[in-house]
Amino acid sequence: MRPRVIVNVAMSADGKLSTRERRQVKISGNEDFARVDRLKAGCDAVAVGIGTVLADDPSLTVKSPDLRAERQREGRPEHPVRVVIDGRARTPPDASILVKGDGLRVIAVSERADPAKVEALRAKAAVITAGKDEVDLSRVLDELGQMGIRSLMVEGGGTLIAGFIRAGLADEIYTYIGSIVIGGKDAPTLADGGGWIRESDFARLVLADVTRIDDGVLLHWMVKRT
Repeated sequence: MRPRVIVNVAMSADGKLSTRERRQVKISGNEDFARVDRLKAGCDAVAVGIGTVLADDPSLTVKSPDLRAERQREGRPEHPVRVVIDGRARTPPDASILVKGDGLRVIAVSERADPAKVEALRAKAAVITAGKDEVDLSRVLDELGQMGIRSLMVEGGGTLIAGFIRAGLADEIYTYIGSIVIGGKDAPTLADGGGWIRESDFARLVLADVTRIDDGVLLHWMVKRT
């Protein structure tokens, strides 16, 4: 069984995830940070793309000691399984996601990845090879499901999120919209890449909830299945 895929992003009022230089910007506040930590703690795994790893060096750990303790009381590791979608095996060996906090890490690569880099990553993470030229997200979910992972939180970036949506693999989307305007036609958005040309290919959503948080608003969407 594939895990349920829950996308979570914070964006500016004009729909940007960061600046055009991919520089991380504080979009939400403490209340939303706590919400994201709770969402992460409730999932079996959390995933990002290699672009996010190289730009932001996230650890993807659960920050709250209380939430970590709660996971342990439930018989789960302190932190969710941390997953990097990294077609060419470019994850640095000293990346925070590999060295901070206990728990399993998974790196998903394509067949085009440098074998030497793949072997180096195997010393710190389980490596999944899925896809010839780029990572096949569907196959990655199948592999994660076989590992017992039932829920996967996807934190970015825009290219990875677009990949999950395009493949029909996203189930829920949380979008926090903050009270700033970043601007720039080259700044990343929720769904980067080539986009969709035909209206019939657009992803359709159902609004499940709206909540005011900090100085912005949180929209919770369910992805329609065709």
